[in-house]
Amino acid sequence: MALSDLYLSRLAEVERRYRELSEELSDPALFSDRERYARLAREHAELEPVVEAYREYQRILKELAENKELLEEEKDEELRELAREEIKQLEERLEVLEKEIPLLLLPRDPNDEKSVILEIRSGAGGEEAALFAADLLRMYTRYAERRGWKTEILSANETGLGGFKEAILRIDGKGAYSRLKYESGVHRVQRIPVTESGGRIHTSTVTVAVLPEADEVEVEIRPEDLRIETMRASGHGGQHVNRTESAVRITHLPTGITVYCANERSQHQNRATAMKILRARLYEMALREQQEKIQAERRSQVGTGDRSERIRTYNFPQNRVTDHRVGLTLYRLEEVLDGDIDEILDALITHFRTEALKREEENLLRKAA
Repeated sequence: MALSDLYLSRLAEVERRYRELSEELSDPALFSDRERYARLAREHAELEPVVEAYREYQRILKELAENKELLEEEKDEELRELAREEIKQLEERLEVLEKEIPLLLLPRDPNDEKSVILEIRSGAGGEEAALFAADLLRMYTRYAERRGWKTEILSANETGLGGFKEAILRIDGKGAYSRLKYESGVHRVQRIPVTESGGRIHTSTVTVAVLPEADEVEVEIRPEDLRIETMRASGHGGQHVNRTESAVRITHLPTGITVYCANERSQHQNRATAMKILRARLYEMALREQQEKIQAERRSQVGTGDRSERIRTYNFPQNRVTDHRVGLTLYRLEEVLDGDIDEILDALITHFRTEALKREEENLLRKAA
């Protein structure tokens, strides 16, 4: 399928802008304005893959035309055969580019390369929900290990049986947000709880929120907007618990967001961790408000939609995992809970890219009308 005139027009615009940026960046006077230079260099780098693909597309079209002309005019059968082989290879590459280029033109999520703060909370189901929250915490931790990413538990509220009412995990790795951003929502588990003597299957829920980690420059937090309280940590085990006022609770007064952190031994460490979580929540709130203002058909994952939406079911009796958004069902629950979730994540990324592509094509049509 050849690229439409709308796409070709958009590509020509991108190439024109790329050439303008190249000229500006070659101007020695620009080096005196570091901020502007960094901004233009970033835009230039973002456009480069699109321009390279477009130029390759143009080159292949030209070579195809030349080879087809040769095939029509050449009498030597050996040269004709070489032309046919060349045409076949060029057409295969052209087909790949015709699929890749529209995706390259999609607006880039500026958060995709960021690390994430992943919040897991038990929902309906009491102790069984808390135990499944622990399963999900392990699943995401194992997935991060598979990718070579670093993890750090920022906050955890553990129950007596080893479950979690809440656990907040930082995953530090390039592109972590781009892989995990569609995990926000309600995860449902169906299994016989360890606390169930009658052997009945129970349904419990856990909510997951995936937040892009925000830099200090991206979220301004004024000291006067904070109420910071210290208290003794409470929880299971540990000789240090309840002996010093090391726990910290920070309330952001304008929004009412409250963060409690007692994982670290020192008040200073707990305060730094709580500020990191607060910054991520405020950044996510700002992104969500921005998306609502422009009335996007789907929130860019800030949440792939409402957090109350059930996105996935983990059914233990059937060894089944089903993602309801893409209709994907896998019968390898144990492997999934051990962090083998790339197949699910790939399906989600493809699905939401396809949806974004449809919206981009509609936008191009509207602009052309």
